Amino acid sequence: MEIIVEKLNEDEFTVRVQQNGEMTQHNVTVSEVDWQKLTDKMCSKELLVEKSFEFLLEREPKESILSDFDIMVIAKYFPEYPDVIKKMI
Repeated sequence: MEIIVEKLNEDEFTVRVQQNGEMTQHNVTVSEVDWQKLTDKMCSKELLVEKSFEFLLEREPKESILSDFDIMVIAKYFPEYPDVIKKMI
């Protein structure tokens, strides 16, 4: 599986997940406040997005991931997300 993160601007990213010749595309928003809250500025926003997709893909197929979402939406579906992502980074 390949996760490709493309930075569109300071807060918006396009993510492509490729597996078995099939690809999904997702638009993710990461605000400065959320980035600081989730990472304590210990990594780039791009790495946060990549690790967040690793987190999601451990729990659901790529086709189930929303196509357009704010990074904090993950915590609504998976309450453990903020704690787990801090450990992953």
